[in-house]
Amino acid sequence: MIQILIAEHLPLVRCGLLATFGAEPDLRVVAEVGCAEEAVPAALSSGPDVAVVDLDLPGLPVAAQLAEQAPSCGVLILSASPNPGQVRAALAGPALGFMSLCVPPERLTEGVRQVAAGRRAIEAKLAAAALQCATNPLTRRELDVLRIAAGGARSREIADQLFLSVGTVRNHLSRIMCKTGARNRLDAVRIASDSGWL
Repeated sequence: MIQILIAEHLPLVRCGLLATFGAEPDLRVVAEVGCAEEAVPAALSSGPDVAVVDLDLPGLPVAAQLAEQAPSCGVLILSASPNPGQVRAALAGPALGFMSLCVPPERLTEGVRQVAAGRRAIEAKLAAAALQCATNPLTRRELDVLRIAAGGARSREIADQLFLSVGTVRNHLSRIMCKTGARNRLDAVRIASDSGWL
C-alpha cells in the first residue's frame, strides 16, 4: 500500500485528489494539508511514501523541506499552469515528479506509483518543453537587480537596496534586456520567470 500526503491549497482540487487516490486499491491518503507550514509536520507524523504538492503552495520550498526532514518521502509536484522553467527548477531539486492538473487521473496515479518506486514521473510534454528551455544567461547580480525590479522598484530603489549607483543599475537592466531579448524590464521579468530563472 502506497501512502500519500496531499498538500494542496484549493479545497475543491484537494477533494478531487482524495477521490482519485481513494479509487485505487494500492493507494491510500494518510494526510492532507492546505498550507505549506503544515506539510512537513504532517509528513513527519504520518510517514507517507509520496507527497503530492501543489506548486502554488509554494511547492518548491516544501519539496526541499521534505527532502531534508522526511527523506523517505518522494515528491510529485502538481501545477495548474506549469512553465518549462518551473519544471526545470523542480527537477533540478529534490522532486521526482512533475505533472499538470490537466493529466488524466490514471496518469497521475501511475506517476505516484513511479515516485514511490524512486523513479521520475514527468508529463511527456512538460519534459520536452523543459529540455528546450534556454539556460540562464544572467549573472547573479543581474538576477538580484531583476528580482527587486520584479517588485516594481525604480532604479534608485534598486540601487539603494543593492548598494550600487543608479548608473550601474541601469547598465545591469540594459544588459538584462539584451540577454533576454526583452522589450522592457517588465518583459524581462516575465521571460525570466517563465524560464525559471527568478
